[in-house]
Amino acid sequence: MLKIHNTLTQSKQEFVPIEPGKIRMYVCGITIYDYCHIGHARTFVSFDIITRYLRYSGYDLTYVRNITDIDDKIIARASKNGENFKQLTKRYTQIMHEDFAALGMAAPDIEPKATDSIAEIIETIQSLIDKGFAYQGTSGDVYYNVPKFEDYGKLSKQNLEALQAGERVDVATDKQNSMDFVLWKMAKPGEPEWDSPWGGGRPGWHIECSAMSKKCIGEHFDIHGGGSDLQFPHHENEIAQSEAANGCVFANTWIHTGMVQVDKLKMSKSLDNFFTIREVLKKYRAETIRYFMLSSHYRSQLSYGEDNLDAANAALERLYLSLRDIDLKGMDLKGMDLKGMDLKGMDLAGMDLADLPKVDDSNQYVAKFKQAMDDDFNTPEAVAVLFEIAKAINRSKNNDLENARYLAVILIELGSVLGIVQQSPNDFLTASAGDELANIELIERLIVERKQAREDKNWARADEIRDQFNQMGIVLEDKDGKTNWRSC
Repeated sequence: MLKIHNTLTQSKQEFVPIEPGKIRMYVCGITIYDYCHIGHARTFVSFDIITRYLRYSGYDLTYVRNITDIDDKIIARASKNGENFKQLTKRYTQIMHEDFAALGMAAPDIEPKATDSIAEIIETIQSLIDKGFAYQGTSGDVYYNVPKFEDYGKLSKQNLEALQAGERVDVATDKQNSMDFVLWKMAKPGEPEWDSPWGGGRPGWHIECSAMSKKCIGEHFDIHGGGSDLQFPHHENEIAQSEAANGCVFANTWIHTGMVQVDKLKMSKSLDNFFTIREVLKKYRAETIRYFMLSSHYRSQLSYGEDNLDAANAALERLYLSLRDIDLKGMDLKGMDLKGMDLKGMDLAGMDLADLPKVDDSNQYVAKFKQAMDDDFNTPEAVAVLFEIAKAINRSKNNDLENARYLAVILIELGSVLGIVQQSPNDFLTASAGDELANIELIERLIVERKQAREDKNWARADEIRDQFNQMGIVLEDKDGKTNWRSC
């Protein structure tokens, strides 16, 4: 039984899709004018894991993630760069796709852009005007009349009297109420504009998602998500617009991810305390960053720091070490009650596991993993199950190799749901940023030389070689007469 914490009700509820077996989910994407930072990564890695688990659980999921490609900040950045806003957004959209792919995120099923949805936006605004929920001010801008919507504030639980106009909205003097927000904004000279019944202009930020979600998955859908910073005013305004225009519930379940913090402050471009995904990828492996993201529950605040990333890398090493030296070639899968599994690209001990079957749900570890993930996608508890499996593998390596191999299949399968432990163990454990690691032959030669020095009882030379490895950032592990190595 899947339970999800619904921001709308502020409680954990059993999830029941509108249409049995199918889920429609819309997640607010990036306003695209710069490099994506680790805060963005936290939100979208979280929804990538949610997407993976929903599909792993058998749901037919349609995942929509939009791109806001027209906005005051976009216009300002393009003007500063002396380029067309379309060139700016096209460039950073490509960069975003590259960074997200590097972190193992699958592309959404649908990725609408605001500028491709102008007709739908205008149609929604006109509907709001016709129903008395919107009006055109003396400036030409069109506003949503907040007090007309009786349920305004039901998502953020804020008092209507205390609310102020949302961010990203210029201060205006022609509003009927201070809480009203812009739906259509008149273009200033030289700014991008589209024709509309109210004059040349562009959409307000909030109306974009109301129109795009309806265009892609309908007026009423299962899940709406985004970062917790979008809860108010953005998502609150989406509800007001959509439910007033369409006359029905907008989204049943609202999922919000916690923010990444630096020194107890939210990571954001406005505070200039952010680290771009590309910056962090230069120092840490993508899988390490991903593990760091899922090591905390998606709703909790996540504290960014190199110590935490180092700890994430060390944890991943423990999982991969349990898989090292396990050869699945020729593994007898008969009697294991397995079923279909997708591990494309995985190569463990030289074996292509693309067609390796899936472990049955009755397995104790699979059952515990599903129990954790069914509890509001509790990834820390799910990861704890992976470490239980790793310990069991290590215990079985010496006395029950077949069981160790079977457990390895389970670990890889469940890891695939989280998007981790999908590399060859040797590839992960020997990869490093150090230039010395590019020369594998040197490492292997030094290992042989050290072994000979130990056999000759030339301890000084053996210690000298170990010191050389330490300087190279390589850890040696001697076991059963064999020496393995990994980066540290």
